[in-house]
Amino acid sequence: MKTVVAVVGPTAVGKSRLAALLARTFNGEVISADSRQVYRYMDIGTAKPTAEERSAVPHHLIDVVDPDADFSVALYQNLAADAINRVFHQGKLPILAGGSGLYVWSMVEGWEIPRIEPDPGLRSRLEAQAAAEGARSLYRELERVDPEAAASIDPRNLRRVIRALEIRYTTGRAGAERRLKKAPPFQTLVVGLTAERRRLYHMIDQRVDRMMEQGLVQEVRALLKKGYGPGLPAMSSVGYKEIYEVLGGKMGLATAVHRMKFETHRFARHQYAWFRPNDPRIRWFDAERDAEEGPMAAVREAVGR
Repeated sequence: MKTVVAVVGPTAVGKSRLAALLARTFNGEVISADSRQVYRYMDIGTAKPTAEERSAVPHHLIDVVDPDADFSVALYQNLAADAINRVFHQGKLPILAGGSGLYVWSMVEGWEIPRIEPDPGLRSRLEAQAAAEGARSLYRELERVDPEAAASIDPRNLRRVIRALEIRYTTGRAGAERRLKKAPPFQTLVVGLTAERRRLYHMIDQRVDRMMEQGLVQEVRALLKKGYGPGLPAMSSVGYKEIYEVLGGKMGLATAVHRMKFETHRFARHQYAWFRPNDPRIRWFDAERDAEEGPMAAVREAVGR
């Protein structure tokens, strides 16, 4: 059976670099599993591979839609499956890489996501409730009616909370979003990169500082000029929402940088709920001590190259 390699782990740990190295070594192509890199014009704040890196190694599912477009895990599955098949057809190795556990496991485990059309009336009611009572009220409601779905969602991701409630109320079933599974037509090697918590936070802080040096403020200002405002779901990402507040005069730049680091630390902890250190499906390697040789040997063993 054909093999797909998945590179997973928390943000800033070095997944993109490892994926590119594996692609160069094993004649592969990278398929992004990042829920923000699908959006155009959002380059610095999503830590996309540079144009030079993408010309050296083909990357898929980057710059797929504009920031104001709807994008779902069901759409991601369709696009990722097409990309994987194209890479296989060329006789190459597909390398799935990213920190979105929802995207990664939906492909690795073959989730059958319900193709449920949005309910505008229900969605409007939930959005009004969030505006009146706070987003946390919706998350508490989701915890009550579908604890399995709630456990897999960041409480601050209002769009996903609303979608999970929409699926729950439309289907009448808890866990409907991801319970049904069908084995994919390939085997998977899941390689995880991790780091000791303090070291990981330092890596995150360095990345945030680089983003500021590379021009994140200018990137957000350009998004505003194009009409992509802070109310869009795509703009709820850490980094973009803080810089929007800076440009709106609601927050100082130093405070924004501090908050970006703090919130990204929190996000990394949440990612470990998807990629657990004791998960037998994942072969973990330390990002500092064994970020190349260990993963290389694991992939060589799996694909026989």
